Amino acid sequence: MSTASDPRPLYRDALAWVASLIDEVRPEQMTDPTPCPDYDVRALLGHLVATVDRGRVIGSDGDPLSVPEFLTGVPDDAWRAELERAQAHYRKVWSDDDLLDRPVVAPWGTVPGRAAVLSNLNEALVHGWDLAVATGLPAEPDPVLVEAAFVVARSKIPASVRGGRVPFGAAVEPAPDASPVERLANWSGRDTAAWRR
Repeated sequence: MSTASDPRPLYRDALAWVASLIDEVRPEQMTDPTPCPDYDVRALLGHLVATVDRGRVIGSDGDPLSVPEFLTGVPDDAWRAELERAQAHYRKVWSDDDLLDRPVVAPWGTVPGRAAVLSNLNEALVHGWDLAVATGLPAEPDPVLVEAAFVVARSKIPASVRGGRVPFGAAVEPAPDASPVERLANWSGRDTAAWRR
């Protein structure tokens, strides 16, 4: 099965990028603001891990809203291990190829399994960008990952419908020289220009 039809390797690679960012976050940055106005760096890390857990629950036919929006109570030096734990459980659930074509229930509706994985990919990349720019780290993941996420984002996160079940701010017009991940973040409602250094 190719990555064109199987998004799981793309999501795995996106999480590897996020893990590499987590390794570089300094303790004194945990309370710094991020482009996600409701989250400081610590809460953003908790949300990143929670999205992986929600993806596991979606693949298990559970209620994804039973997973808190963000994980708390994790020591600041244990976020990488917590992400790896969540990812191992996710991979176990999503190891069945048939799940990619089976309908699953996500917070935004019933979708094929592969669409749920691609939504997780989008979460990892946009929130990875949030984490990178908030902490001064390199903010460019593999453009192949970004393009795959953007194809889905444009179709599943319509510009005309935001808020409620579509929990994204209004799309922001990208700068002429915006990078691929900035354009993805713009589509997800981020004003990336405000975070350029």
